[in-house]
Amino acid sequence: MSPFEPQPGARLLGRSLLVAAPLALAACSTGTREAALTPAAAVASGPTSMAREQLVGRWGVASFHNEKDRRRTEAQARAECKSPYVIAKGPTDGVMMHVADDPKLYELKLKGGAGGKTYLGFEAPPGAPDDREILSASSGLVLMRFVEPDVSRRYGTFVYARCA
Repeated sequence: MSPFEPQPGARLLGRSLLVAAPLALAACSTGTREAALTPAAAVASGPTSMAREQLVGRWGVASFHNEKDRRRTEAQARAECKSPYVIAKGPTDGVMMHVADDPKLYELKLKGGAGGKTYLGFEAPPGAPDDREILSASSGLVLMRFVEPDVSRRYGTFVYARCA
């Protein structure tokens, strides 16, 4: 065998590296939602208008786009209690919920923003694009909408009705 001929198995290893290297590099350069949860991304927020425990539980969920549909949507959210959406405590001090366009559960945290507004989202400044703004909250009803305008247009204002 000539010193310039590849060793047996070298071609397979070379081909494997050709496939694996770009995938590994892509994984390093692609951001993920979980990257937002790193300690480097942690920021201070002000006081919130609600506690995490107020969100934990079983909820009927519906959404509306026009304020005139709010009462009907509240009734629809209550009717959804037959198949409730469960908000659980997160592993630290947040709650486990879905985010826009992603079926995976993430830990989201309550954050106090300017003007007394309360947001729910990843550890980022209050009012970040991935956040939801809590518009109102009572013992049995919570209204929130996404901060990102495009996402808010698609999903509307969410109504969470606490299930008995």
